[in-house]
Amino acid sequence: MLFSSLLWAGTGAAHLHAFLDNLGTLQARFEQSVQDPTHSEAERFQGTLYLRRPGQFRWDYSEPYEQLIVADGERVWIYDGDLDQTNHRPQKELLSGTPAQLLIDASPVEESFEVIDIGERQGMAWVELIPRDKESQFVRILLAFMGKELRRMEMADQFGQVTRFQFYDIQRNIPLPDELFEFEPPEGVESLGNY
Repeated sequence: MLFSSLLWAGTGAAHLHAFLDNLGTLQARFEQSVQDPTHSEAERFQGTLYLRRPGQFRWDYSEPYEQLIVADGERVWIYDGDLDQTNHRPQKELLSGTPAQLLIDASPVEESFEVIDIGERQGMAWVELIPRDKESQFVRILLAFMGKELRRMEMADQFGQVTRFQFYDIQRNIPLPDELFEFEPPEGVESLGNY
């Protein structure tokens, strides 16, 4: 174990492993931007991320409109209050090869991703992940760390769209209530998807 620690010392991969090591819960505010394939910025969002390993997360979008994405351990729920609509799919099927899988899955990262150290820039250690699942909607994921803190995440999908996240007000391994990771569609809301 000591040898592997020395092997990864100072690399983006070392920061990735340090971030995931003993990670139980995480709460962070985020800013998200989406660029379309022409590299024009299409949308900007803000919200709060909660995760509890293994298997649960909640992306709570507050700006510019409210949206909720909850992984309860079995399925992923997406609730759009403006459209009065909820959608759900089996979690394992939906998250394979995604950054969400990386964040909430307790199995070794290398089982699902090729890990490539890409050095330091902007004062952060960067690592690139290539999903091993050829059906993944993402072709590459970049993560940037300051110590044990995940500060940035960039995802490029198969259609050339790039989604970027910046994380701040990060709290690690704090108690999070069960209710954050439960979702019951409000009465009268149209429900799509299959159980």
